[in-house]
Amino acid sequence: MFSYCTDPSLLEGFSWLSCYLTTGKHMSLYISVFVVLVLLAITAPVALMFGFGAATATRSKILPLRWLGQGYTSIVRGVPDIAFFLFFVIALDQGFEWLRHKIKCPDWDQPVRQGIDFVVCDAAKLPLGNAPQWVHETYGFFLAVLTFSIVFGAFAANVLYGAMRAVPRAQMETAEAYGMTRRQSFWRILVPQMWVFALPGLSNLWMVLIKATPLLFLLGVEDIVYWARELGGTKNARFTDYPHGDWRMWYFMALLVFYLGFTKVSEMTLDRIMARLTKGQATSGGETQRKAAA
Repeated sequence: MFSYCTDPSLLEGFSWLSCYLTTGKHMSLYISVFVVLVLLAITAPVALMFGFGAATATRSKILPLRWLGQGYTSIVRGVPDIAFFLFFVIALDQGFEWLRHKIKCPDWDQPVRQGIDFVVCDAAKLPLGNAPQWVHETYGFFLAVLTFSIVFGAFAANVLYGAMRAVPRAQMETAEAYGMTRRQSFWRILVPQMWVFALPGLSNLWMVLIKATPLLFLLGVEDIVYWARELGGTKNARFTDYPHGDWRMWYFMALLVFYLGFTKVSEMTLDRIMARLTKGQATSGGETQRKAAA
């Protein structure tokens, strides 16, 4: 990185540390921090979409749709996250390849399941064997986002369903008395008000999502925990230009500071959102603001 990093054996003190922290592997660590932040930025709204859809389906008068919403919420919430990640990603990946196999290789005359092996034609593999490395990494990231979204979408569905039920029924009846259709009262009365009741639960879910990002290594994504363990382990001069002892404690302490700082910023942001949503509302938060202003 720096011009004086040519011969690390001649360095000491801050010069050695500055060169050590700017090696290629450390750059991968810094990129993994960005990957985690992007994952959270994408997963949160997608999971919220899954949750909103499931909560709406659970309230539906159409029985199959209601069963679908209830089944998705109950099954996904009932399976441990680590077991779901280990099973679902493999099943999802093979499902994509099976569909591509049926489309691209209709003349294939061998069974796809061959004992414990799952065999598809080369054209159906995801990603293709000759694809660049960034394609493999992007595909793994896509699977990670989808898996996290499905898991946390089920929890969000439970929170949103409870929030929808918390909106006073009298307001819905008043909207209907004014001539609103069921759809109009849902989007104009129920949805705007339910966020006040949903935000505390969604705030907790956001914190859990942040803490769950170390599970990325189960999905084949090299996350910050992977690199902290990799870089912090004992390194000797035979395998690296920057030998050191077991520094995992320091790397994991840096992760501790990162996660605590991130959750603190999240708490401050969520508190401001909650204050804005409860302003003027007939809720405990709105009543607290009214008394404070009086």
